[in-house]
Amino acid sequence: MGNILYEQRELTGILTLNRPEALNALNNAIMRELSEALDKIASSDIRCLIITGAGKKAFIAGADVAEMQNYSPEDAAASSRKDSAVLEKLENLPMPVIAAVNGYALGGGCELALACDLRIAAENARFGLPEASLGIFPGLGGVQRLMRLIGITKAKELLFAARQFDAQEALKLGLVNAVVPAEKLMEASLETAGAISKNAPLAVRVIKMMANRSIGLSLKEAVGLEQEYFAICFSSADQKEAMAAFMEKRKPAPFCGR
Repeated sequence: MGNILYEQRELTGILTLNRPEALNALNNAIMRELSEALDKIASSDIRCLIITGAGKKAFIAGADVAEMQNYSPEDAAASSRKDSAVLEKLENLPMPVIAAVNGYALGGGCELALACDLRIAAENARFGLPEASLGIFPGLGGVQRLMRLIGITKAKELLFAARQFDAQEALKLGLVNAVVPAEKLMEASLETAGAISKNAPLAVRVIKMMANRSIGLSLKEAVGLEQEYFAICFSSADQKEAMAAFMEKRKPAPFCGR
């Protein structure tokens, strides 16, 4: 998988989109390899995944315009369905996913970052969904995810104007969780992943599943979903050991994920 690099550091996986000569732009090959990598990661024992881009200039600078320039409407529909399925696969991984945004995150790259659970940006990161300037709009769920993250009014402004914005503005908008110096980006991402990974894997996975599934539900329906998953946690060995350790004022055994 030349376009995708993967390594594991303790309980954290690091997936790097490796097409720096094209600023890691998304094309058919890289999306196919990403889909295959996500299938393997979904069944792995990692507790958190970090996604970043190779090189110092870009996380993902967008989709490969040369590849899509001559699409017919039928081609565009097929491409949107196929690539949207990959981002849904990313969004629904059982473990939390952190986007370590190390430069440009534009177009499809911004859409991929939006499909992650958390986003940590380098100070030089730039975001934007500039598709309207190319006669199209974000076709991989970017409109919907951006509205849900920052609100419909501000999302419309950014989408209508096709405007790029820097990491500090992204932080003010609530689009990213933190902004750090570029040289500290992976360190900060690993630190966040470590803070997640020290907790009970089942509980963390249930929180993610519950949060994702509750979007669009009424408050009553969402609370009912919480009650259902809350009960499931009490069937786990991790819950029994952690609560016993709390009552006995001792350090619990390492979480086993069961």
